[in-house]
Amino acid sequence: MRIILFTGKGGVGKTSISAATAIRSAQLGHRTIVVSTDPAHSLGDSFDQTIGPEPMQLAPNLWAQEIDLLHQMEQHWGAVQQYLTALFAWRGMEGMMAEEASILPGMEELASLLQIGSLAESGEYDVIVVDMAPTGATLQLLAFPEMASWYIERILPFERAAVKIARPIMRSVSEIPMPEDNFFDAVESLVRDLSKLEALLTDRDISSVRLVVNPEKMVIKEAQRAFTYLNLYNLPVDAVISNRHLPDEIEDPYFALWKERQAHYRQIIEESFVPLPILSVPLLDAEVVGYEMLNRLGETIYATDDPARIYYRGKAQQIIKRGDEYILSLPLPLVKKGDINLHRGSYNEIIVRIGGWKRHISLPSSLTGKSVAGARYRENHLEIRFK
Repeated sequence: MRIILFTGKGGVGKTSISAATAIRSAQLGHRTIVVSTDPAHSLGDSFDQTIGPEPMQLAPNLWAQEIDLLHQMEQHWGAVQQYLTALFAWRGMEGMMAEEASILPGMEELASLLQIGSLAESGEYDVIVVDMAPTGATLQLLAFPEMASWYIERILPFERAAVKIARPIMRSVSEIPMPEDNFFDAVESLVRDLSKLEALLTDRDISSVRLVVNPEKMVIKEAQRAFTYLNLYNLPVDAVISNRHLPDEIEDPYFALWKERQAHYRQIIEESFVPLPILSVPLLDAEVVGYEMLNRLGETIYATDDPARIYYRGKAQQIIKRGDEYILSLPLPLVKKGDINLHRGSYNEIIVRIGGWKRHISLPSSLTGKSVAGARYRENHLEIRFK
């Protein structure tokens, strides 16, 4: 089974490329489904037909789905939402407003992301193509499972025990709603599902992220940051798709400066993401809407190649033993040394912060309790020495 996730800045063509990839995969005999984790579903617009909340077959071996967010929310967040709604109502918030406020930011996208795990477990598909939300939201979602696991292991047991003790006392002195056991059960179940999803998405034999860029400065800058953060969270990136290049046959002087700037930025893309393969896609001569144009786009991107193959296998984080020291090596491309902040958390974790992103890295038993002897950044890797 393969899971291929497409992300990038909004407007770069992720949805069209996701749909085109799914069509090409299906044509090669893979049972393929394409889904979107973006609440502003546009898969139906891309295929130019209505796509429902259940997997809908569009062609031989090809299905598409625009996920029913309300159903997903009820399944994964129902008990938590009920408590939050009651709490907000107790504070005087109107019923409908309380219900809306109980849906925390990002939960809709998160619920749709969990559908990937359900599709994978079903065994009905060989390839799952995911049209992700724009880069920032994607990174938050993909980082959430590890952070949630940290919460459930360290904080939730204490909260559950404290509430169990406080519940009868609070009921005797106040009408404030107190969370019941089903609230904690729901949170725990959600985090367990997220942990399984994290294992799936970080499995380099199953999952790959592909960055979609245009030859434009702002788009490239965001993709560079995304590449760094995806590596920080140990999510494998196997290709970059550079989309909407002006074809060489366009010789109109009006486009001369555009072509010159694009040539400059295409070189930057090549240099920024080495050794990842760069799949170059020209700007087509018609709007990419409908099956035929998506099929043409897929043939342009992949030619006779299989889009389900793994294009590049980078090294995941690894532990190396040198003499009496252990070295934890983390691939972190496109980072300046001064941008990295390293902290020791509890006895069994290291905290790496780059810009506004932070990751708690749980240490294996071989490093637990050992002291940090130093760290250095070289050759696009952060090396942390333990002694």
